[in-house]
Amino acid sequence: MYRFLAAFILPLAVSTQALAQGDPAAVYPDRPVKIIVSVPAGGGVDTVTRIYADKLRQRWGQTVIVENRGGVAGNLAAEAVAAAPPDGYTLMASQPAPITTNKFLYKKLNFDPDALIPVAIMSQIPNVLLVRPDFPAKTAQEFLAYAKANPGKLNYASQGTGTTSHLTTALFESRTGIKMTHVPYKGTAPALNDLVGSQVDFIFMELAAAHELHAGNRARILAVATKKRIAELPDIPTMEEAGVKDFVSGTWNALSVPPKTPPAIVKKINAAINEIAKSPEVKAHFERVHLAAVPADPAQAAVFVKLEAKLWGEVIKAAGVQPE
Repeated sequence: MYRFLAAFILPLAVSTQALAQGDPAAVYPDRPVKIIVSVPAGGGVDTVTRIYADKLRQRWGQTVIVENRGGVAGNLAAEAVAAAPPDGYTLMASQPAPITTNKFLYKKLNFDPDALIPVAIMSQIPNVLLVRPDFPAKTAQEFLAYAKANPGKLNYASQGTGTTSHLTTALFESRTGIKMTHVPYKGTAPALNDLVGSQVDFIFMELAAAHELHAGNRARILAVATKKRIAELPDIPTMEEAGVKDFVSGTWNALSVPPKTPPAIVKKINAAINEIAKSPEVKAHFERVHLAAVPADPAQAAVFVKLEAKLWGEVIKAAGVQPE
């Protein structure tokens, strides 16, 4: 009996003592949490963040503020979060750029991308090869043959220099040895408008935006940049099936915190994000917009970000992209 009581009372006493001493992880969150989003309102990262923010409010019983601070490929948001107190009350929701590729694309950053702590990968979406509606090739194999027969003549669109669409094509060039002409745009909308209007030949684009155009016969998806075929497009081959080895590309949205944030707080936020991602409501919403959750603990998230930075850093160097 006494041993049982001791076993019960001791952890309770330790927990009470931690609360009394103001253990930040034990009481987190006990005030509003701010998530700074690295893109303007309405973008993909913003949409995903607001889904999680709403669920975090319900789960924590605290206000979760979403603040959009777009600009300079996510650098403005990253600067703000890097300079914030490391207490878990200021988070960053971003596309890959500020924590992976921007260190290769900008001569000077006012923050250290490697010091920001990845908490969770909120969602990911594959990229696909999307061609103009009247492109002569009708299959991925025909596209490769046409590109090889016309070196330097194909024009490809991107959302801008250093963006995922640009670097994915650079990866394609390095894997195939085919050279093409880059036409950078200022964002997704103008790039896709010109693709639909046959002003450019193709773009590597995330599935959500490409699927709608493909379904409406306004552009055509010829291949997916995934290891396996995807359920939404069972008849569309992977790039590897088309003949391009080791070709996987996608974009994702991450949640990060300032340097030196206590691991216990990082773990607590991560657990909440992963539980939300498993909920039937969020899973159904993600399926409707062709997103996938990425369940991972903080260590796995950190490894994922590091590997992505290595891969795309090598692509940037090989492509000779000059930092701004």
